[in-house]
Amino acid sequence: MKNRTADHRERLDAHVLVCTNSREEYDCCADAGGAETLTAVKAWLRERDAFWSSVSVVETGCLGLCSEGGAAIAIQPRDEWYSDVQPEDVPALLESAFGPEADRVGNTTSQPADD
Repeated sequence: MKNRTADHRERLDAHVLVCTNSREEYDCCADAGGAETLTAVKAWLRERDAFWSSVSVVETGCLGLCSEGGAAIAIQPRDEWYSDVQPEDVPALLESAFGPEADRVGNTTSQPADD
């Protein structure tokens, strides 16, 4: 076993966690477009040549924000949590976190978009 904590901390600035959890008895991200939202996150980063960057995209199980309105997303370590995210919401969400061209990927805190 290798402890790679230091290497990983140096390389990664943010983790975008996208829930695709499926449940039968309750609303869940799988039924609310979780897979499509995950695809939209990856596509947005790829379009800006930031997919294989210091942003990690992770498909997760339940983030505790289940609804029928869309998927749950968390951006860590920024401690930002979103629910009801639809694929068409992804550009605005990631733009606010990382900048229009993902030019703030290396920053550890998000900044509001310029008005």
